[in-house]
Amino acid sequence: MTAITHLTSATEEQRAAITAPLGAHSRDQGFVWNPTHVTLALRDGETIFGGLIGFTQWDWLYVEILAVDASLRGQGWGRKLIEAAENIVRDNGCCGLWLSTFTFQAPTFYERLGFTRCGEIPNYPAGQSRLFYMKHVETTDDT
Repeated sequence: MTAITHLTSATEEQRAAITAPLGAHSRDQGFVWNPTHVTLALRDGETIFGGLIGFTQWDWLYVEILAVDASLRGQGWGRKLIEAAENIVRDNGCCGLWLSTFTFQAPTFYERLGFTRCGEIPNYPAGQSRLFYMKHVETTDDT
C-alpha cells in the first residue's frame, strides 16, 4: 500500500528515486535536468578560505553558496569570485547568474555588482527576508 514516510536522513539512492519522476516529466517537456557543477575555491596553498558553489543548468548559473573568510573580507575576493563565475557563464554560453541571500547577509554587495532583486520571502527567517537576485551577463556576441 502506498504511504508517506518521513525520511530523516535520505540516502543518495532515495533522493534519486524521489526526484526521478520530476526529471522524467521535465525531459518529456524538452527540459533535460543535467546540471554542471561549478566550484571555485578561494585558497592559499592547501588552505581554503571560502569560495563559490553552484551549477549551470538551462543557460543560467545558480550560485548556491558564496563565502569569504572574515580574515579576507573587504579585499575584493567576493567580487573576484562573482567575476570568475561570470566568466564561466560566458564560457558555457549561458546568459546569467541567479542566487538568493538574506537581508542579514549581503544584499547590497550583490546590488553593487549589478544584480537585480527579482523576489522576496518576507519574514524568513523571523524579522528578516530571503531575497532572490539575478544578473544577465553580456557575452562578446552582445551588442
